[in-house]
Amino acid sequence: MSDDVRGVLRGARSLVGAARGLLGDHRQAVAGVHGALAPLRGEAAREQLRGIPIARLKDVTDGRLRLGPLEDAGFETVGDVLEATPYRLQLIPGVGPQTAQQLHAAAESLAEAAEKTASVRIDLERRDEVTTPLVVALHRLVEAGPELPRARAAAGEVERLFGPLVRDARVAGSWWRRIFARAARKERAREAVGELEQMLRGEEARGTLLLMSQASVDLLRPEVSGDEAWIDFELRASDYQTLLAELAALEPDMEAAEGFLPGDLAARVKAQPLDDAYRRVSLRGYQSFGARFALVQRRVILGDEMGLGKTVQAIAAMAHLRARGATHFLVVCPASVLINWVREIESRCALAAHPLHGSGRDAALEKWVADGGIAVTTLATLHSLDVPKDVDVGMFVVDEAHYAKNHETRRAQAVAHWCERTKNVLFLTGTPMENRVEEFRSLVAHLRPEVAKEVRPRDAVMGARAFRSAVAPVYLRRNQQDVLVELPEVVHVDELEEFSAEDEVAYRAAVNEGNFMAMRRAAFAVPEKSAKLDRLGELVEEAEANELKVVVFSYFRDVLATVKDALPKVRGPISGDVPPARRQEMVDAFAEDQGHAVLLAQIQAGGVGLNLQAASVVIICEPQVKPTMETQAIARAHRMGQVRTVQVHRLLTPGGVDERMLEILQAKAKLFDEYARRSDLAEQTPDAVDVSEQALARQIVQEERERLASS
Repeated sequence: MSDDVRGVLRGARSLVGAARGLLGDHRQAVAGVHGALAPLRGEAAREQLRGIPIARLKDVTDGRLRLGPLEDAGFETVGDVLEATPYRLQLIPGVGPQTAQQLHAAAESLAEAAEKTASVRIDLERRDEVTTPLVVALHRLVEAGPELPRARAAAGEVERLFGPLVRDARVAGSWWRRIFARAARKERAREAVGELEQMLRGEEARGTLLLMSQASVDLLRPEVSGDEAWIDFELRASDYQTLLAELAALEPDMEAAEGFLPGDLAARVKAQPLDDAYRRVSLRGYQSFGARFALVQRRVILGDEMGLGKTVQAIAAMAHLRARGATHFLVVCPASVLINWVREIESRCALAAHPLHGSGRDAALEKWVADGGIAVTTLATLHSLDVPKDVDVGMFVVDEAHYAKNHETRRAQAVAHWCERTKNVLFLTGTPMENRVEEFRSLVAHLRPEVAKEVRPRDAVMGARAFRSAVAPVYLRRNQQDVLVELPEVVHVDELEEFSAEDEVAYRAAVNEGNFMAMRRAAFAVPEKSAKLDRLGELVEEAEANELKVVVFSYFRDVLATVKDALPKVRGPISGDVPPARRQEMVDAFAEDQGHAVLLAQIQAGGVGLNLQAASVVIICEPQVKPTMETQAIARAHRMGQVRTVQVHRLLTPGGVDERMLEILQAKAKLFDEYARRSDLAEQTPDAVDVSEQALARQIVQEERERLASS
């Protein structure tokens, strides 16, 4: 046997061993989650049975059981029967031993069925010995990161393809097998070695062994403590809840998750493959469906309610097209979200992001044309992009697409040009189109004019579901309450807004004066030119379209005054000089408002002692010197009784005081967490994580003076 054959077999066995090891490690980690789920499911099932009348026991026993004696004895629900032992049941007059056994068996049967469908949700307020093991078990899989699904898929392929070949090639690797083997088997072994050698080269080029080995290392890391797992859960609650929904098979109503599409269209969408080779994020089921819908229908509007991840679905669709050979993609969005798009692309997929905006636009455009990737530009500059005709754009994505509704505007005409030039077009908007039929028809005219002609106002009159069914070929919308069975605790979004030219002037003046407070609110110094204020208005407008209540926090009264002048019909502000009784009146009125409402509050006044759970959107105008102040403010909305996802939007300006504050405070918070691990000490002394405002101000003013002097 030659050394070459030995090397091939050794390499193939090593690869198969790594694949089987990873799959086994993953099965073990998943089993740990299911083991931790069992008591929680049992508890949820028992709670459910306490609301089911004992008459349901007849359904299980074909109506043979007499329930009168149980009712006379005070038994009202199936839960009452389940909690009683058969011995206790047979002590009831009129209930014999056999009947008692049958009653209890029937209750256990319903309990078993309830456990299979019981919904389990992780509650931050419940860090007990039942829930903590589940969070710890999930941590192992969450910590393995977004590469784990790709590594598992690779391992499955290796085991499927290499396993049979390794078995066939065994004859070539053993002299005594070759002696006794027939000629046909020897020939097959020789062929198998050749196939293995060729396939090994391919897997080596793709880095498959390293990918699987790293995933196994991540899964086999030592188990963290409960405190560590809960800290991580607070930071990545959405990742935990997504994984829990997947493993616990918590599924939303399928019709709602599929946007009430007709059955034949929904079937085609579900049959569409979704390649994840270039994707670096796991998708919820409804998100995967949304990406597939865009691929199947090619020219569509994705109108999911805010907070459901339209950006991620668009990225997933582009990543799939990249895996199938497309190289260039174009995203157009308002300037206020351009940085967020670039950050999302960089973190969610393996495609390069090219911001075509600002002074470096021409160089970025040239690099995108040469290298490919995802170009991101603004609605205002789209018309001026000079893209060579031979650049084939795989998908054109328009965020906040309702800005292109007026076909007479330059931005809408630029959008129309790119719609004509591109086969795959995806419009994104969180505004419910069934409330704006004319606007919807205008958007559809960009995509499929023949469908736009068929859009009728009467479809909307019949309600949201009827409207979505009527326009199914081009429109998909899902609401939070329809698809988020597990409701993530809090979704944090950092809204990065570059200084406008006027903001920049105000900021530089504040830095020169050494005025730390003026630096922090410079982004609102010129309201009519404020990038932060523009983005705040967009967030409030989208919340209004979805009938969500908003609370806006700032440390500064003049910032809140600026916001109040810019927004119609707001309550507040709640400030330090407002008496407590008056504050509560303002909160009560805010809660009683029908549908959308906006409440303004100084973060140091509104963050303590008030219940703001009517709000599910929280906007923080600037980072706080004391992080605990921000945490307490968010807790006013995210508390017991909150039934919606709480979206926290923090308005930040990159490259200035906001960014430096976060860097300094996050470093200190990390050190403190490592020391205290959320111990009693940490809970009792929250100021330990805060820093002196004077010290922070001195450090940041000095650093900003140096940075601006060198720029």
